[in-house]
Amino acid sequence: MKLTGINQITLRVNDVRAAENFYVGILGMKVEYRAGANISYLRVQSDMIVLVKAETPGVPEARDIRVDHFGFRLSTDAEVDRAAEYLQEEGVHLVTRPAQRREGRAFFVMDPDGNLIEFYSMKSRELDASDETIDSTSPEQLAAGSRKKMAEGTSGRKTRRSRK
Repeated sequence: MKLTGINQITLRVNDVRAAENFYVGILGMKVEYRAGANISYLRVQSDMIVLVKAETPGVPEARDIRVDHFGFRLSTDAEVDRAAEYLQEEGVHLVTRPAQRREGRAFFVMDPDGNLIEFYSMKSRELDASDETIDSTSPEQLAAGSRKKMAEGTSGRKTRRSRK
């Protein structure tokens, strides 16, 4: 597998417009695309941050990190398919199989700690696929079943105490 970069970082936010004002208005990123009121794709050169409305509110003083997932960019759709085969051969749990997404082909896996990772090919801004072939399932929906299985597998273990 030959990664070409990090495609995106997706952040869960309380207020998409307020977060957009920060990243666009203050940091100077550009709005690439808005998917309704709950998702905003922001770009700086070839890098992207995706803002997603959180299902549960977060507070700034919370110790939980609010990153939803991050994505590794691959060169082509064929490389995405090869990467999925390779990771599966290595025993990595595929949350989804490769599917056509808005700007390319993608699939999701989880790392050993349950962090959701996307492997994604990038295409030009023009959409090569019709809306019917685009998978619009959210990463959280994709990961829900796998996260539940992971939690069930650790139910007999003692919880780790945090160091303060």
